[in-house]
Amino acid sequence: LHLFSFLDKNSRRSLAKTCHKLLEVFQDPILWSLLNFHSPAELKKDNFLLGPALKYLSICWYSERVKVCNIEDWMKNNFQKDFCNRHENTVNDFLLEVCNRCPNLLSLTLSGCGHVTDDCILLLLKNCPNLKTLKLENCVRITDQTLEAVTLCGGSLQTLHVDFCRNITQSGLERVREKCPSIMLRAERSANMIPDSKPEKRSMLEKASRKLVQL
Repeated sequence: LHLFSFLDKNSRRSLAKTCHKLLEVFQDPILWSLLNFHSPAELKKDNFLLGPALKYLSICWYSERVKVCNIEDWMKNNFQKDFCNRHENTVNDFLLEVCNRCPNLLSLTLSGCGHVTDDCILLLLKNCPNLKTLKLENCVRITDQTLEAVTLCGGSLQTLHVDFCRNITQSGLERVREKCPSIMLRAERSANMIPDSKPEKRSMLEKASRKLVQL
């Protein structure tokens, strides 16, 4: 176990294929208390185990492709839609597995996961009652609903980051500060970014602004 702890997931899997005893080591839950992923594609591999021993989970996708996921759905062209369809539910489905199999999770970090939804985070907060750290960065579908879920279900939460999440509002942040003053809250740029608005809503806002200008 000590030797395996120095290896990445692929190396562990390769070593486990060499003999039955090493396969038993690979399958020991103690080895899988920490998991780091660097793209949605890694979530579909069979080079790790997901179970109650998992305490720290990180899915951080730093790629130019993240920009495609961050485009509003109604503004995507066919190529962009096709790209997103290939992995749109990958992270959400994986987090649902975490909800069902990893009740002892203490820390979750998501970066560049543009398709993660509020409902998924709510379910995770409910099923992982010991979660102390939740860090969300550049997750475009995260809204004030997640902040509301924190106030209702984040009883153990100590640290909350919602950086560069453009659909987070100042009022939502203030509600968290009011309801959960003990949480260390950080929201770099989030409340200052331009939130998404559907075309019909946008046109109504433009008309209202033009009327104000005329007045």
